[in-house]
Amino acid sequence: MRALEKKANEERRKKLKRYLGEHGLRATRQRDVIVEAFLGTHRHVSAEELYRAVRRRHPNIGVATVYRTLRLLTESGVATARYFGDGQASYEVAEHHHDHLICLSCGKILEFENEAIERLQLEVANQHEFLVTHHKLELYGYCARCSKEHESGGAPA
Repeated sequence: MRALEKKANEERRKKLKRYLGEHGLRATRQRDVIVEAFLGTHRHVSAEELYRAVRRRHPNIGVATVYRTLRLLTESGVATARYFGDGQASYEVAEHHHDHLICLSCGKILEFENEAIERLQLEVANQHEFLVTHHKLELYGYCARCSKEHESGGAPA
């Protein structure tokens, strides 16, 4: 693990610990296992996917514990829950702001940053005397692989 990532994850653990303390909750071994698995995902993950990953090494951890831990991670600001149109929450480590491209065929999620888009959004808000507190940009369509198959009328491989 890179040194910067390791340091960032340590800060995330401290943030969660502070949140738990402020809310009269305690750290548990099961929560710690789930948090470590989540911080190691490096991608968007559903609660069910995280549960399956944790359960492989810790079969005594239940799915409800995973859901509760993801809720705590989200409430503490360590994780962000996203809903990409399929009705299921997808979680990612809360980092810097970024936007998403979501493939309607295979479900692939690509993250991107674009300063020009960010500036334009602020310009529009300023023109309307609107104070933006946060936003999200999600573009839906087809990834390179699926767009070729979509255009040809075939199903993705």
